[in-house]
Amino acid sequence: MGHKRLLLSGIALFGLASLGGALATSTGQVVAARAVLGLGAAAITPLSMAILPRVFAKEELPRAVAVWTAATALGMPVGPLVGGWLLNHFWWGSIFLFNLPVAALALTAGIWLLPRDRTRARETPAFDTLGTLLGGLGITALVYGTILIPQLGWTHARVAVPLAAAAVLLTAFVVRERRHPHPIVDLRLFTDRRFLWGTLIAVFVNFAVMGILFVVPQYLEAVLGNDSFGTGLRVLPLIGGLMAAAAAASEPLVPRLGVRTVIPFGLSALAAGALLGAASDGSTGYGFTALWLSLTGLGFGLAVVPATSLVMGSLPADNTGSGTSLLETVQQLGGVLGVAGLGSLLGYGYLARVSIDGLSAQAAHTVRDWVSGADEVARQLHDTGLAASAHEAFVHGMNLVLTACGTISLLAAVLALLFLPGRATCSRTVARSPREHAESVA
Repeated sequence: MGHKRLLLSGIALFGLASLGGALATSTGQVVAARAVLGLGAAAITPLSMAILPRVFAKEELPRAVAVWTAATALGMPVGPLVGGWLLNHFWWGSIFLFNLPVAALALTAGIWLLPRDRTRARETPAFDTLGTLLGGLGITALVYGTILIPQLGWTHARVAVPLAAAAVLLTAFVVRERRHPHPIVDLRLFTDRRFLWGTLIAVFVNFAVMGILFVVPQYLEAVLGNDSFGTGLRVLPLIGGLMAAAAAASEPLVPRLGVRTVIPFGLSALAAGALLGAASDGSTGYGFTALWLSLTGLGFGLAVVPATSLVMGSLPADNTGSGTSLLETVQQLGGVLGVAGLGSLLGYGYLARVSIDGLSAQAAHTVRDWVSGADEVARQLHDTGLAASAHEAFVHGMNLVLTACGTISLLAAVLALLFLPGRATCSRTVARSPREHAESVA
């Protein structure tokens, strides 16, 4: 289809799915609309990055990647802010309707501004349906099994069977991609050290940051008592740190210091922010939260912007779409596993500390279900001790998550320091295929 046509098709699909979500009358219809939104986003996100090298010169590309990353991250607080305001003033379907003017504006801008698709002299290979099914089902099974671990344990059949199926499916996927003449995922890209380690760093960062962004809004709302709009406002320090880091990483820092210095420093700052947040307790105020969120955002930007630029610089000119799609896929997988795995850790920490002594079976089930349920039961029983216990249990689970995020970020910092290429390697551009590059290195 070409970059431009497929990107515009994804935007149009995103708009139509948003309209479907606004008109939904049941939970199942909302889930179906969200699934179609995911299909649209799967075209929009990697292709919007893949088009950057076609629009910007090589010396401008790092700055363009930084702006792209910052703009993408800006959606993190804009969603809770706009969604929270709409939920406070209108019916819930308005959060879907908000996407329609955005999609219309994006379509208009894309038609007007994006370069035309290049005509292909060769015939397009057939789509690898089996490879798609193996990869998609394998990831789905992995996430499903991970989500159920805190409820059922590792040995339960509903956990063990999906995880075993994921191992088999993903192994089969890798084998097929290595043997297929036109693979969906060109594994030869990983022969370039810049692509390999830039992608792995991005996965580590997404895993940690998405885990943090999963727990923090719940903490701000359930424990500190903010509404949806107030929660969105209080996430802004993280984005402020990220925007500052993106501006610094694109211009003065990376060219002067190199990625082997900037990325480990960013990962260390991300780890410091997460570990500082892990010192929270039930009486901690928002000022402390804003401090460690700012540090976390700063580290996030200093790590992910240079890592993304590093990957973009390693891609051959005729394969940017495949390369950026692979980068986005593994980044999203890291984010999904961050939410699933760290969300499971949050649930484990909450269940380990929450008190249900003296409650009826139904009330105990509601309390153990989640902290919002515990607050409701506490209001009905006028039991301030129960609410305090639930909040302390949630903070305990959050601290476990933040400790894990900090530890993962520190590990990533050490790996980046050891294995990222030096400044001389990063300054070279690769206009050859991954196979030709691997042969030249050999």
